[in-house]
Amino acid sequence: MNEVFSFGSYYPGDSPLHKCDARTKLTLGFVFLIVALMAQGFAGLGVIAVFVAFLYVVSRIPFGKAMRSLAPLMAIALICALLNLFVDQSGETLFKWGIIEISTGSVHSCLFVGCRIILMMMGMSLITMTTTTLDLTAAVEQMLHPFARFGVPAHELGMILGIALRFMPQFATELANVYHAQISRGAALDGSPVKGLRMLSSVTIPLFASVFRHAETLSAAMDARCYHGEEGRTRLHPLCYSKFDAFAIAAFAVLVCGVVAVNVLL
Repeated sequence: MNEVFSFGSYYPGDSPLHKCDARTKLTLGFVFLIVALMAQGFAGLGVIAVFVAFLYVVSRIPFGKAMRSLAPLMAIALICALLNLFVDQSGETLFKWGIIEISTGSVHSCLFVGCRIILMMMGMSLITMTTTTLDLTAAVEQMLHPFARFGVPAHELGMILGIALRFMPQFATELANVYHAQISRGAALDGSPVKGLRMLSSVTIPLFASVFRHAETLSAAMDARCYHGEEGRTRLHPLCYSKFDAFAIAAFAVLVCGVVAVNVLL
């Protein structure tokens, strides 16, 4: 798998987390997001951080791989944290210049929101790093299947998710290839922001042409394999629950109890 965009890239392994059912991991992923939003202070985030570190140890994913997977999205956490720096004005004023005011409350909110978002991204990235795209697609399809009677296209939504997960790293790789190809041809993509915007078309046009070409190739390949949607489709490795799912549910129950206890006691 390429290193240009590694967020969500599957990391092969035989850990207990890899062996958990994809449906269990998706469900517990939503529970994890709710628990992270429930944390009311740094003590609660500390409990979540210990739990996330434990999951990475159990999954046997190298620390460097985990950090590279988060690098492309770290800007989101930074922007959200900086926005909170100018929203909460409680506490003692530390800096004031015109309408800009930074206080102890704003610094606390900035650090708290930044840590919370990073932990949420680290926890959710484990789902795709320990689950193949086919399993995620099948899990989403089966979880949405009860809603099919109400007209929800469960299979189509699952297929769209699978294609999107596969095309994200492919899109980033194509962007890097086009960028270096244009640089080698003398395109002035570096320098002032104004010059960069003027030369943006030299990257976007060949990039989208390449993406559409890949989409057309994928469509032709699906037609050649007689793909007709869910009708008559079978699976070589169907999803099934195991004892590891029970262990995962028990671990998340401990996490929920820990965060609730910290919120109540502290």
